[in-house]
Amino acid sequence: MKSNVKTVLIAFFDIDRLVHYEYVPRGRTVNKEFYKTVLQRLRDALRRHRPEKWRSGNWILRRDNAPAHRAVTKNEFVAKHNIPSLPQPPYSPDPAPCDFSLFPQLKKIMKGRRFDDVEEIEANTSRQMRAITESDYQRCFGRWQERWNKCIQAQGHYFEGGKTN
Repeated sequence: MKSNVKTVLIAFFDIDRLVHYEYVPRGRTVNKEFYKTVLQRLRDALRRHRPEKWRSGNWILRRDNAPAHRAVTKNEFVAKHNIPSLPQPPYSPDPAPCDFSLFPQLKKIMKGRRFDDVEEIEANTSRQMRAITESDYQRCFGRWQERWNKCIQAQGHYFEGGKTN
């Protein structure tokens, strides 16, 4: 049975573990201004939780083609703060790691449960995200790398189920 309430989760993670996550306030749209403030909080979280990556600049922001992710203000912010960024190629079949690893894993764990309010959803989701292991994240990035390799091998052609057409 589905819940009558929903919430939107924004999550950033690396090969080791979760770096930063937050829930979009109810009624709020993820537009360029909101996304810029999310990136500011991500920078602060990265500085606190991954100081070695922060100091070395050894991290890359992977983004998709959502309008807020392509906005000029976001690009100016990324350039101003020297944030290395990996854009999503247009029309690419390559999903973001959270789309085929993190979110499906969370959905599987929480499937069939009914929640009464947003706070209950967010508390359960937060608890489940913190329980994801380092090896789970490493598997996620391994699968993402395999998917990228398949995209490169397909040379821009469509493929399904891992086989190029």
